Amino acid sequence: MTPEDILSYVETKQLRMAELEKELSDPSIYQNQQRMRSVSQEHRAVEELCGNFDRWRKMLEELAENRQIMSAGEEDPELRDLAAAEVADLEAKSAALEEELKLNLLPPDPNDGKNIIVELKPAAGGEESALFTGELARAYMKYAEGRHWKLEILDQGMSDLGGLKHITFSLAGDGVYSRLKYESGVHRVQRVPETESGGRVHTSTITVSVMPEAEEVEIDVKQEDLRFDVFRSSGPGGQCVNTTDSAVRVTHIPTGIAVASQQEKSQHQNKAIALRILYARLLEIKQNEENAKLAGEKRAQVGTGDRSERIRTYNFPQNRVTDHRFGVNAFDLPKIMEGDLDLLLDPIFSVVAAQRLETLISSK
Repeated sequence: MTPEDILSYVETKQLRMAELEKELSDPSIYQNQQRMRSVSQEHRAVEELCGNFDRWRKMLEELAENRQIMSAGEEDPELRDLAAAEVADLEAKSAALEEELKLNLLPPDPNDGKNIIVELKPAAGGEESALFTGELARAYMKYAEGRHWKLEILDQGMSDLGGLKHITFSLAGDGVYSRLKYESGVHRVQRVPETESGGRVHTSTITVSVMPEAEEVEIDVKQEDLRFDVFRSSGPGGQCVNTTDSAVRVTHIPTGIAVASQQEKSQHQNKAIALRILYARLLEIKQNEENAKLAGEKRAQVGTGDRSERIRTYNFPQNRVTDHRFGVNAFDLPKIMEGDLDLLLDPIFSVVAAQRLETLISSK
């Protein structure tokens, strides 16, 4: 993408900024909370784009001035050395800002401003799969902590050896969905399990689903389509941990989707949690159906987001994490498992941005 292409898109966005500011200044917008959030989110994105563009353009001007000093054959060696150092610094900074600008140019995902519900479940591999489920969940939580996102565990079940049979949690904060939206799918781990005495490498899998939290206006759920059942909460191995019927299962009759929650001691709280998860799953189904209407080529660029799609392999013997959709490798697996997911996510976003920009330019 050339500087001329960037300038052309920014000029278009500057015109759009005026339209958004006019709409936000109209008091009637506050009567429609969903529209207000949508316009505010777009306004922030365009404002960030214009701000980054102004900084990038100033850097390019400074870069040109310092290059002119170097090429003019200044008699002052100290001045030439200062200009050379400034050129090297500005080249690095302007290149990084240009990459950020390209991301700003991409049409926003309508879900990017939403909070999310994340579900992790063991798939193949027995207890080793449950152990890795717990480890990957911990990595996500440490990543969330580093970004100051709000974490709420909605439901979880422990395995006999300290792993997780399942876990569901919500994350709220700036950029939550946009950072983790490519995590949905099958994650494969290759390593020597703690339960393996012969030192053999085993392969296990777990499934991850990242769902944007649904708002009531986004899905039409009739109360008569919901069935609620209550039962007693239980701990590992069936041990009773609550003597009252506080656990709640809600079933969406038309789809057969059922969600149970026993995380809280209050039946009312568990009902609210179960409904949040159910609504997120129904929104996921709705959006997947809409995405299925897109051209296959476009969908292939970002993956389907399907839980059955094998997206990543964590190879512990080789200290490597591979994302199969985008051909991205990261070689500091322990650091990633400690929550430094940006080692993997940043290269993924760069690949996605390049693919989407290429499509954007070719469509003009």
